[in-house]
Amino acid sequence: MSNSFINKKVDLTTTNVTTLYTVPSATTAIIKSILASNDTASGGGLDAPVQLTITITNSSGAVFSIAFQKLIQGATGSSGDPVEILSRTLVAETGDIIKVTASVANKIHVILSAMEVLPRTVTT
Repeated sequence: MSNSFINKKVDLTTTNVTTLYTVPSATTAIIKSILASNDTASGGGLDAPVQLTITITNSSGAVFSIAFQKLIQGATGSSGDPVEILSRTLVAETGDIIKVTASVANKIHVILSAMEVLPRTVTT
């Protein structure tokens, strides 16, 4: 069994649904963390909460909600402290797609951290 730690990052520059991560073939992903933060330049905090929606689509096309979260600007008024979206580890299977959407463009960065697990190769 081969394990690789990975992270995927996205800057939500639009309000369109954006793919953050797709689980590769013959792989199981153990998603440990999904962080979201305000990426507004110094001195330009969030004027209002930004709604962040995260879904997982399975290989059959069914869509499941992971989170609907509101991010508030950081205490500094510029870039806020990251908010952990997951409260528990999430297991994703081959072909599962993690997608994110923000209600306001150019305000949010998202980072996913996971361990990809490949099946063990047996040789004789």
